[in-house]
Amino acid sequence: MSAFLKTRTISRRVLLKGLAAASQSRVWIGLPPLVAMFNSNGTAYGAQTEIPTRFVLWFNGNGITEKYWIPAETGPDYTLSPCLAPLAPLKEHFHVITGLDNPAARLPGPGNDHHRSMSALMTGTQFTGRGAGGASIDQVIAQSITSKTASETRFRSLQVGVSQESFGESIQRNMTWAGRDRALPPEMMPAKLFDRLFGARDSQWINRKHSILDAVREDAGSLRTELGKEDQTRLDEHLSSIRDVERTIASLPPEYHRIDPPEVEDMKDWPRIAKLQSDLLVHALASGQTRVASYMLTKCQGLTRFPWLGYTSARHHDYTHADGKAPGANAPDGQRIMRDICRWHIEEFAYFLGKLRATQEGEKTLLDRCAIVYVHEHAEANDHKNNGMSLMVAGHAGGLKTGLHTRTTGTVAELYLAVANRAMSAGLTSFPSAGKELSGVFS
Repeated sequence: MSAFLKTRTISRRVLLKGLAAASQSRVWIGLPPLVAMFNSNGTAYGAQTEIPTRFVLWFNGNGITEKYWIPAETGPDYTLSPCLAPLAPLKEHFHVITGLDNPAARLPGPGNDHHRSMSALMTGTQFTGRGAGGASIDQVIAQSITSKTASETRFRSLQVGVSQESFGESIQRNMTWAGRDRALPPEMMPAKLFDRLFGARDSQWINRKHSILDAVREDAGSLRTELGKEDQTRLDEHLSSIRDVERTIASLPPEYHRIDPPEVEDMKDWPRIAKLQSDLLVHALASGQTRVASYMLTKCQGLTRFPWLGYTSARHHDYTHADGKAPGANAPDGQRIMRDICRWHIEEFAYFLGKLRATQEGEKTLLDRCAIVYVHEHAEANDHKNNGMSLMVAGHAGGLKTGLHTRTTGTVAELYLAVANRAMSAGLTSFPSAGKELSGVFS
C-alpha cells in the first residue's frame, strides 16, 4: 500500500496558532510536510497544486585557497579536494563549477577590491561608493515569483547571517540588496530569527522561561487526532526539534545576544550559531514560510577569528595576505590555515544540505526541490581574483546537474540567470553582466 494513501487531506497552509496569555501575542508554528498534504502519489499537494521549488544564495567571505579547494579532475569521477572533503556523503547532490568571471568587479569606480567584487557578485553591477548598484539575484527572483502568483508565503524572502562582526561598510556587512544602495541586513541572532519565524516577542519567551509550544499545545493536540500514525510521528518530531532549538538558544551566553564593536576581540563560537541558523532556515523552507533566502556565513573582507580551529592570533582577512600580522596565503603556514578555514565553511554548508536532505517532502526530499548557489567574493583570496571564480550549485530543482566538477567559461550572472529561470521559473529576460543563461547547469 502506498505511503501516501490516506483518509483525510489537510491544506499545507494549516498553521498551529495560539495566544500567549501574558501579552496576547500571536504565535504561529508552520507545519512540516505531512503525508496528508499530498496526493496519493506524493507528487503534488492534495489540491493538485505543484510543490514549489526554493532558492538559497549562500555566501562566505574572503575567497579561497585554490590549490586546496578546486578539484584536480573534471567530470563525475573527480576527487574531492581537501576543502570539499566534508561534502563526501553528499557528492551526488552538488555540482562544482569553476572558471566563471565576475566582470563588473573590474569596472572603474570607488572602493577596494572587496567592495567592487561584492557588489558585482550579488547584483552584477558596480559598487556605488555606498553600496551595491542594484538588486541582488535573490531579490530579483523573489520579486519575480511573487508578482507571478498570489503570495503563499509569510515572507517574500529571508536574510540569515552568522558572524556578527560590525567591521566595514554596508557592502561588507550585507549580501542582499533590494535595489541600488538599499541593503536588507541579515538576521544574525538566533533568538531574533526564532521570534520572527514563530511569533511576536513575549517576555516569557525572550527569557525562555516557557516554551513557545505552550501556546499551541491544544491546537497541536487537536490536529494530531486527525492525522495518520506516520504524520503523528512527523508532527511530534517537528515540535521536538523546535523545542531543541529553543533550548539551545536559551543556553547561549549573554554576549551572543549582542553585536560588539569592531575593536572587541571576536572569539564567539560561530559553528554553534551557524547550525542554529541552518536549523531555523530549513524549518522556514519546509513549512512554506518563504521560497527565497540568503545565508551570510561570514562577512565580505571578514575579520573573524577561529578559536574552534585553534587560530586566534590573527583574523581571517589577515591570513589571506602577508601583512605582518599572520603568515600570508602564499606562505606554507598561511596556505594550511586558509585550507582549514575554507574546510570549516564547507562543513557548515554540508550541515545545511544534510538537513534539507533529511526533510521528506512528498515522494522526494526538500533538497530535491531546492537550488542552492554557494559563492565567495573572490577566487584566490590573496590575489583578489574576480575571474576564474569557483562556486557550487546544490539541490535538484528544475533538473540541476549534480555529482560532477565542470570547468567552464561565462559569468556568475549567467549562472544566476539559468538558475532563476530553470529552477525557479522566474521568467527573467536579463540580469546585469549576463549575456545569456549559462549552459551545462541543467539536464
